Amino acid sequence: MGARSATKVSARERLLEAADELFYQQGVQTVGIDRVIEHAGVAKASLYNTFGSKEGLVCAYLDQRFERVRNRVTRTLTRFRTPREQILGVFDALGEAFTDPEYNGCAFVRASAETSEDSAIRRTAENYRSWVRELFTELAATCGYAEPEELARQLQLLYDGAGQAARMDRDPSAATTARGAAAALLDAAPLAR
Repeated sequence: MGARSATKVSARERLLEAADELFYQQGVQTVGIDRVIEHAGVAKASLYNTFGSKEGLVCAYLDQRFERVRNRVTRTLTRFRTPREQILGVFDALGEAFTDPEYNGCAFVRASAETSEDSAIRRTAENYRSWVRELFTELAATCGYAEPEELARQLQLLYDGAGQAARMDRDPSAATTARGAAAALLDAAPLAR
């Protein structure tokens, strides 16, 4: 037995690990609670006591994914000195995700596509998207672009499109292509006077 048996993994961690694996690969609606519970090796009461509902578990799974993305992007951006380089570096961080053999598209897009407009799952996905847009807006403003919010919207479209291309076309180079388009967009964007 390895280190895993020496450290007891909580029911919460096992449920999140099972949810991450099953929901990401097969979808949040396709995978029932009983499969998650069985995969995690916990009692049904553990799920309801910890997350309250399947929706609560899905939100926690997405929050965990969001934290991983934020950490990857933040770590990647430390390699760049200027805000312009950091904007382009966001696409480098995205490319890291695309090269993962387990990459199966954007977890937030996939989960929100399977839920109603007013669900907590949709709001959790929107929090992630807001963070991406705010990051681009902040970096664009720091660069001195005249319309940082509009530029951020355009950059986010490239970001989203790269994710779709990487999944649908099985093209891990989509982030590199999006990075090139983002560089051209930055070169053409007017600076504030």
